[in-house]
Order: sequence, then structure tokens, then C-alpha cells
Amino acid sequence: MPNFFKKISIILVSLLIIAASFVGGIFIGINQKPAIESVINIVRKTPEIPTPSQEQAKTDFNLFWDVWSRLEEKYVDKDKIDRKTLVFGAAEGLVKALDDPYSEFLPPAETKQFQEDVRGSFDGIGAEIGIRKGVLTIIAPLEDMPAEKAGLKAGDKILKVDDILTADLNLNEAVRLIRGQKGTEVRLLVLRDSFEQPKEFKVIRDTIRVKIISTAKKPDGVFVIKLNHFAETAAFDFRNAVEEFYKSGSKKLILDLRNNPGGFLNISIDIASWFLPAGEVVTRERYADGSEDTYRSSGYRLLADIPTVVLVNEGSASASEIVAGALRDIRGIKLVGAKTFGKGSVQEVIPIQGGSSLKVTIAKWLTPKGAEINGTGLEPDVKVEIPSDEELKEGEEVKDFILEKGIEVLKGL
Repeated sequence: MPNFFKKISIILVSLLIIAASFVGGIFIGINQKPAIESVINIVRKTPEIPTPSQEQAKTDFNLFWDVWSRLEEKYVDKDKIDRKTLVFGAAEGLVKALDDPYSEFLPPAETKQFQEDVRGSFDGIGAEIGIRKGVLTIIAPLEDMPAEKAGLKAGDKILKVDDILTADLNLNEAVRLIRGQKGTEVRLLVLRDSFEQPKEFKVIRDTIRVKIISTAKKPDGVFVIKLNHFAETAAFDFRNAVEEFYKSGSKKLILDLRNNPGGFLNISIDIASWFLPAGEVVTRERYADGSEDTYRSSGYRLLADIPTVVLVNEGSASASEIVAGALRDIRGIKLVGAKTFGKGSVQEVIPIQGGSSLKVTIAKWLTPKGAEINGTGLEPDVKVEIPSDEELKEGEEVKDFILEKGIEVLKGL
């Protein structure tokens, strides 16, 4: 009997050791497996979050969690650690690492700001700004708005907002600093190509409401339609401008897209349709996988046979470049002025949990003949050199050199 109980004891101990080893193996395995597995398990239990791809699954997140845990362990002001802010910062850094100035993670406050921009009424200086080659840059000052009245121009580089350097700011941070209550002042330290050193501009903020279209009848049968923004109402406003053109008895047209920062794609297609036959390509949208969507003219054609010139400059961007490129490629219409901004990419805004959003570049625009706009812009057919303020003689009348050249070119058609 003693031998029997001894054998039973040995068997029980052996089983316990095996069981302990098995449980311990599970525990060790869980703690040693790549952090990405933990992330995937969380994601799979959250229906609104897409399941990671195979490429994502290969990414080791141990570095991220290692940094996070050491911050929690070592940071001196532990009571100041805001974990939601850490998550926002990580998301912003993730998107910023793409090195694409138009892709952004927008926390709830910035998402609300973006929605206000789309609605088109806010207090500020009245200038479209963006990041160009890593520098905060004015894309286009809006007509009759504080920025233009203060002397700011397309292409101006903003080095400081008040006393804050812009080098380390993202676009939304810069916008928040520049905006402010109507009647208040903001100081901008600006570098312009013609400046020997930066200059400070003082701008008084105002309520910004964009004037979509203005028109003017010029001598010798020339009519000017200046389109300032491809806003939601621009299609209706442009229709009225076309009617005004015909009533004026004018025979030739200047489409002025200077300092027009763009707007809605469908509006650019609608406006191009006044100049192009039905079915002609206005723009092509190319995605990451090489596939394309093609956008074609509706063929309103009331301006299809009208001698036309398009005015452009450094502030002509996005939808402006689409229309200018299409009219040149399909109709051979000449572009007069300066090289355009080169904003030829498409962004999608994706709502993210908790009131945040992700603005991500999903495609690039091409002209009908396949020229890529993004980062290159459109070179004018007739380039106009504008004298700097220093080159103008004292008391000399400031002329609109690009408009004058456009009229000159148009007379020759």
C-alpha cells in the first residue's frame, strides 16, 4: 500500500507540474506576443474600426507601448498626464509622418472649426493658407478682405503669428492663432521673395464672407468675369454672369481665376461645362491603385465659341487649376499671368469616434491630357512679370499688369 500511495503522489505531482507549466506558458506567451496582436484583438471587438491588413499586422507596436509605459513610469508630473491628449498627439503624429500637407487628424475642436470653414462665415483675416514645402504660406488673399487690404499677397511665407514661430505648427494650429474676434489685431511676420528681410504686417480681423463673382465690361467688346471661389452658390452666380455677358453685347471674355483657392469639384465641372462640348473630359482623378474616375462636361456650351483668355497666378489653386487646365487642353485657351499654386489632390473627410475626423488625401487630379497638377502647378502660356513695390517709381500708378496683358492677348484672337 505505501508503494501504491507513493506512485499516486508522484503522478499527482507530475500532473500539477505539467498543468502549472501549461498555464505559465500561456501567461508568458500572452506577455511576450507582439503588441500588434493585442491591438488586433481590440479592433476585432470594435465593429466600427476596420480590421488591420496583413501589412499592418506585421507592424510591431512594442515601441509605441514601450514609450507610453516609460512616460507613465518616469514623467515627473504624473498628475498632468492626459491620456486622451496622448492619443490625439499619437494620431496627429501618425498622419503627419505621411509628409502630406493636406492629410490631417482633426481632434473634436479642429473638426468643428473645419465644419465652420465649409459653411463659409467666420471671423479672421480673409486669406486661404496652407503648408508649402514645410512653410506656412498664403495661398490666396480674398478680395476686399483684411489680408488683401493690409498688403498680403499669394506666396507670402508667414514666419510668425504675433510672437509665435510657425515652423512647428500644423495648419490647424496656425489657423486658430490667425483667427480671432472681429476688430482685434494680429501681427504676421512675412517673408516675400522680393523682400531682403521679413516684414511685419498688422491685420485687423473682420467677419469673412466670400464674394463669389464680380463682373466688369471693358472697352473693345471685352467682358471680365472674376470668380473668387468655387463655393456652393458659384454655379448659380456664374449662370447669372453669363447672362450679363450676353446682355452687355460684348464679344470676348476674360475668366479671372487669380487668387481663387478652389472649392467644390462638382462646381468646377459645372463651370467648365459652359466652355466645353458635352462629354469632353474636364479632369481625371487617379487613386492609389492606379484606377481613375473621369469627370466630363455637361455641355452647356454657351461660351464654347467665345474667344476667351484665363488669368491665373500663385493664388490659383485646386478647382481653379482644374478649370484652367481643362480649358487649355480642350479649347487651347491661353493662360496669362503666373504659375499656379499646384494643389491637385483630393481629400476625403472621415468621421472618427469621439467627434474627431481624419482628412486624408485619396487621389490626385490630372488635366484631360494627363498632366499632374499637384506640386507642379500650371505654367502660363503668357507669363507676366509684375514689378515689385520697390521697382515702381514714386507716384507711378499701380496697374493691373496681368489684366492688361490678358486684354492685349484677347484683342489678338
